[in-house]
Amino acid sequence: MSTTQTPPVLAAELAEAWADIQRYHPELPDLAAPESLIGESSSACGHELSFERLLHEAVHGIAAARGIRDTSRAGRYHNRRFLAIAEEMGLDHPEEPHPSSGFSLVTLTPDAKRRYRPTIERLQRALKAHTAATSADTARSFRGPAARHGSSGGGVRVKAVCDCGRNVRVVPSVLAQAPIVCGGCGKPFRIPKVVGAAAG
Repeated sequence: MSTTQTPPVLAAELAEAWADIQRYHPELPDLAAPESLIGESSSACGHELSFERLLHEAVHGIAAARGIRDTSRAGRYHNRRFLAIAEEMGLDHPEEPHPSSGFSLVTLTPDAKRRYRPTIERLQRALKAHTAATSADTARSFRGPAARHGSSGGGVRVKAVCDCGRNVRVVPSVLAQAPIVCGGCGKPFRIPKVVGAAAG
C-alpha cells in the first residue's frame, strides 16, 4: 500500500465521519480540508488523530458557527464555553481544568460511543491502514528532518513550484500526503529535481 494513495483514502474517511457528526449536529460547518488533520500536531488538543479528536474539532466548528470564543492563549486554553458545547456533543471532562490547556482533554461519553460506534470502527480501520502504510514507507526510505520533527512543524521546508512559475515553501512529507494545488493555474505544486547535484 502506497502512502501517496493512503492519505486521500483516510481523508475521505475523515470527511465521512464528519458528515456522521453533522447528522446529529446540523449547524456544524463542512470540514474544508480533512487531509489537514492527517499528521498535524495536536498538542493543544492532547489527542492523536481519532474519532474523539474529530469530535473535539467539531466542537470548535460549532463554536465558530455560533460566534463563540471557546479558547484563549493562542488557542491552547479551552474555556468553559468550549466545555459546554463539548458536553452537548457527547464529550466529557474531569471537574478541574488543566492549568495550561483548560478543558481540552475531553473524552467520549458512553452514550456517544454507542451513537457513533459504526463510525468509530470504520475510522479506526482507516487509521490502522494509514499507520501501516506510512510506517512501511518510513522503513524503506529516508525522509529527512521532517520525519523526525513531524509533518506539521519543525521540518525543513523546500521550494515547491507549479507550471505557472509560482512557488511555496513546504515540508516534503506534507506534499507527499496529498497534492497542493495552485490557485493560479490549477496544477499541483511539485519539488523540482536538482540537476547535476552529484557533480563536483
